[in-house]
Amino acid sequence: MAQLSSRQQLDLHKSMLDYLYNAGFTKTFNEFRSEVPELADFVPDPTSPASGLLVKKWTSIIRMQRKVMDLEARLAQAHEELANAGPAASDSAKRVNKEWIPSSTPKNTLVGHRDKINSISFHPLYSVLASASVDATVKIWDWDTGECERTLKSHTKAVSDCQYDSTGKVLATCSDDLFIKLWNVPDDYKNYATLRGHEHSISSVNFMPGDAQLISASRDNTVRVWDVQTSHCIKVLKPHTEWIRSALPSADGRLMLTCSDDHTARITDMESGAMKIEMRGHDNRIECAVFIPQASIPAVRELVALPATVQSAKVDSLGISFVITGSRDKTIKLWDALRGQCLWTFVGHDGWVQALTFHPCGKFLLSAADDHTMRVWDLKTGRCLKKIEAHNPFVQCVAWGPTPVTEGSDDSDRIVNVVATGGTDKLIKIWRP
Repeated sequence: MAQLSSRQQLDLHKSMLDYLYNAGFTKTFNEFRSEVPELADFVPDPTSPASGLLVKKWTSIIRMQRKVMDLEARLAQAHEELANAGPAASDSAKRVNKEWIPSSTPKNTLVGHRDKINSISFHPLYSVLASASVDATVKIWDWDTGECERTLKSHTKAVSDCQYDSTGKVLATCSDDLFIKLWNVPDDYKNYATLRGHEHSISSVNFMPGDAQLISASRDNTVRVWDVQTSHCIKVLKPHTEWIRSALPSADGRLMLTCSDDHTARITDMESGAMKIEMRGHDNRIECAVFIPQASIPAVRELVALPATVQSAKVDSLGISFVITGSRDKTIKLWDALRGQCLWTFVGHDGWVQALTFHPCGKFLLSAADDHTMRVWDLKTGRCLKKIEAHNPFVQCVAWGPTPVTEGSDDSDRIVNVVATGGTDKLIKIWRP
């Protein structure tokens, strides 16, 4: 223990006596004073600058400790971001780090919804985000500044999904009120069409390639195809006999991927309505199912040790070789979509897996679940790289920002590194470098 000088010792003893006297410990005060001969005549002076010194010192130490802990946490975060930045960050400040993954702290938290967030959709061109909520509204945000730009009120019940078309000129929303609504983005988000036909809550809505048609999945066990121009339902498909949680078209629009409460995901021919493949293996309802994007196929092939033959390369280019599903059984499964075989199970979440999205570099999968975390998975090894406490209690949705694509040029430097999550805590969080 460090030695105090006689002067420091005397000051400390005076402070201790002052504290005992002011705290009303008279007996201890007298006892202590009698044991320190040079302070036998000491009488505390409340007007003295030294009065209450011990308490002041004590509180300032606690404040300093808090400050140190805060600085240590910020330093750790800076180290983490620097490590994630890798060589790309040092090459040039202007170059985007193509392999950035979210860190523990969001950049922005968007506050305004009055109930849980069901879905989020990035505008393909601008720093704009739409969010659909159980509060029956859709909010439009500037994710860069965190400002809410407008609130769309037309649905009468929980809004379950919202999606922009590929040009960002139309926003489609669907709800438990049985309606799909189309909003004209350039015309101040005017609601210009309402699509009627489903007989129960609508779970998801997505534009078909080319944006001329929409597909919607519902609790009425159907998928409906809509003509965007006329608002007419042009086809009803029945790929499952239970609640359909989502329906996604393949990149060429010929096939459709659905998942359902019947514990299966299925690929259906859009033209004939015939089931092509069934993926069965989850022990509970499947909440989400997505085709694996082309950029991720090399990593997935490495994970399951599948050689890339000429034949498979042709199929891969259509983006229908592999499917990933997330279920209430807390697992994420990777499937051979041509044979319906489960190739890999990602295990780690402690709650229902609600949503999946891919890193544009192709190497990582992001998942959101009811264990209040967003997780980042390495697609080459199948391991969880990062677990981020995102929302409390549940994370409902996750989306990666828009990736601009220009025909015939290497646009990989233009990856937009931004991730959004929405939760039952009514918040939307924005994660970016």
